[in-house]
Amino acid sequence: MSVSSLKGGVGKTTVALGLASAAFARGFRTLVVDLDPQCDASTGLGAFGEFRETVADVLQNPKHNVVHRSIVSSTWGKVKSGHIDVMIGSPRSLQFDTPNPTIRDVWKLEEALSRVEKEYDLVIIDTPPSINGLTRTAWVASDRVLIVSEPSIFSVVAADRAMRAIEELRRGLTPRLEALGVVINRMRPQSKEHEYRAQELQELFRENLMTVKIEERATLQQAQGAARPIHTWPGDHARELANIFDEILEAALASFALPNEKRRNKTDKKMARISKIMRGQNLDAVLELESLKPMEFADAEPIISELPTEPSRPVDPKFLTPIEQLEALAFIELEKNSDQYKDKA
Repeated sequence: MSVSSLKGGVGKTTVALGLASAAFARGFRTLVVDLDPQCDASTGLGAFGEFRETVADVLQNPKHNVVHRSIVSSTWGKVKSGHIDVMIGSPRSLQFDTPNPTIRDVWKLEEALSRVEKEYDLVIIDTPPSINGLTRTAWVASDRVLIVSEPSIFSVVAADRAMRAIEELRRGLTPRLEALGVVINRMRPQSKEHEYRAQELQELFRENLMTVKIEERATLQQAQGAARPIHTWPGDHARELANIFDEILEAALASFALPNEKRRNKTDKKMARISKIMRGQNLDAVLELESLKPMEFADAEPIISELPTEPSRPVDPKFLTPIEQLEALAFIELEKNSDQYKDKA
């Protein structure tokens, strides 16, 4: 699950760590991937110092040994027994945050996590506050995205942009991806402006807006500054916040329980194969091709019938994604005229 916002300063990392705390309190084997070059999630999990490998090395070379060396145990385990690890963030990951990533670029984290996902019950990815390469890399590797918003005009606009971008990526590349919803953070109940913007968010997102709101509390910053999970911090405010994060986690777990989630591994392996065929293509160029919107499966039968093997299917077997259409057409062209394969593909 990715925790994202397309606007900085809304407390995105705070929410990611709150969810990690909720998972830790429940005894889940949890991995937090710090994909934000500011590395605040790593700091909040007590991962200080120099490390041999970081998430930047993983994005450069997602091999098994590199992935494992980039993951360390959080110091949270010293406060309470449990299993929570962090894939160390790095300012060097900024080099991968390009505005025009290729499909190969955005598939790197998915490839890396496939090597360790059996070791964890939940993976939480803290993304940068932008829609560039790193955020879309996180989304491709995710089943769900939680969007964090403040009750302010700029955050409302950013949340709407994020929802649209998630849907575009879901339709074009990764059918299992869904928005978990929008959660309001740093809410001040006595502020008329906050109440107005919260109502605006409700009207805009309706059932996609979470009913819980995270109030602005110094307690959260204190716990994170001490590299402690909010569930172990003393005081009534800490307990209230812990209950809110428990509720958000519960909503995420309920969404993961949908029947099509059982098909994830099989689908992902096939989608990884597709990405190799299209690995050099610009992601935006593929998603923007009007002629390659998801097509009815029945209309695609003539394409499928010419293939030597049956192509992969998205989660919904009634449709072919743009990437699958390109794969099918590329194979057909290879069969007809191998000399022109590169140009046509």
